Amino acid sequence: IAPVEKNKANTNYKPAFAGQTRIGGVKTKTAYDFKVMTNKLKSPWGIAVLSEGKLLITEKEGNMRIVNAAGNISEAIAGLPKVDARAQGGLLGLVLDPQFSTIRTVYWAFTEAGTNGNHTAVAKGTLSKDEKSMQNAKVIYRSTHTHRGALHYGGRLVFDKSGNLLVTIGERSDQSTRVLAQDLKSSLGKIIRITKDGKPAANNPFANNKNALPEIYSYGHRNPQGIA
Repeated sequence: IAPVEKNKANTNYKPAFAGQTRIGGVKTKTAYDFKVMTNKLKSPWGIAVLSEGKLLITEKEGNMRIVNAAGNISEAIAGLPKVDARAQGGLLGLVLDPQFSTIRTVYWAFTEAGTNGNHTAVAKGTLSKDEKSMQNAKVIYRSTHTHRGALHYGGRLVFDKSGNLLVTIGERSDQSTRVLAQDLKSSLGKIIRITKDGKPAANNPFANNKNALPEIYSYGHRNPQGIA
């Protein structure tokens, strides 16, 4: 199939090989169906499946809500930290603790304002039984290099089979920060692997390298938005 991208390149970077930025398209042959549950959410970004057909959803502007199987939307869940929602920033991905059914812990990524700009942060909290508030919410990890920009935060989260948390962090787009994707002293442009308390997970690839952040799992990424 013909390449998906047909417009002129928006940079003067030389491709590593012919056709690098002109990958061919793919058409699925698998039948699928979809149903609109609601069209009343504002900038939905992250989603996690609760029980009884309910969905926990982040809205980029800073709210987290629950949508039930009938498409009814809850009020904004109270207790979340403030986000910097400019441009591509805001309340991003979320994931439920593997033991959520008993401990009700939720983890999420968001853009947190700092003294010299903003950065990607990871927080966790306990969803109250009445599903109206996030209790004991706290930040467990902050990316390095707070930057005065508003692009490429990453922000996807998933648990691995060992119960550690994988988090994507973007390289922040600007030319001054892009190079940090290859810098092992920076968390920009990386996938990090941390414990539920935000500490570097054991046996990470650079755990014993004094010249690297021990939380790094992989590096050299642009703006990793999804991992599986």
